[in-house]
Amino acid sequence: MNKADLIFQYVDKRIQQLSKTGPWQTASLAKLRHGAGKPPGTTPEIWELTLSELPLELASYMGSPSPSEWAIHLALTLFAIHQQGKSETVFARDVSFGSAVSQLITPGRKNESGVKSRFDAVLTSRGVLEFAHHARGLVQLMRAGDVRMDYARFARDVYYYQLDDSQDRVRLRWGEDYYRINHLSDSNTEGE
Repeated sequence: MNKADLIFQYVDKRIQQLSKTGPWQTASLAKLRHGAGKPPGTTPEIWELTLSELPLELASYMGSPSPSEWAIHLALTLFAIHQQGKSETVFARDVSFGSAVSQLITPGRKNESGVKSRFDAVLTSRGVLEFAHHARGLVQLMRAGDVRMDYARFARDVYYYQLDDSQDRVRLRWGEDYYRINHLSDSNTEGE
């Protein structure tokens, strides 16, 4: 199994645990939100969630976070932000980041340029910290707009996004998903 698949499985397992209702979940989500916007490793209270049972091949062991650790940390902390104040899970299998962002566009498309500029800021980020900052803003909009997303898939994509040889493939896939949803909604309204 490759690293991307291990990341997907790890985050999927954590999301399933965090999506249940209970005091452990509530406390864990609050801790994860505290770690949002910070590099992996700087918030010890979330290590139980981001490092416990981490497959050995995903850890850096070099004193700085690996792309795998960044992907897991970012997916779980953004999930916690997205889940805040929600009684039902914000996780939706097979809804990519690009698809979720496109759902932020309101009927009549009055907010389309703002959504698109925020999406472009994520796609053209230089480095994972800038990426995390811009992605967080979109996730906050998703939380307000009741948009759901597949965070295990997002984690796998973020891993690949950090690798020079696959970054453009991730951007293209997200762009295709973003425009596919918009195209489908345009087609549906033309027949009305």
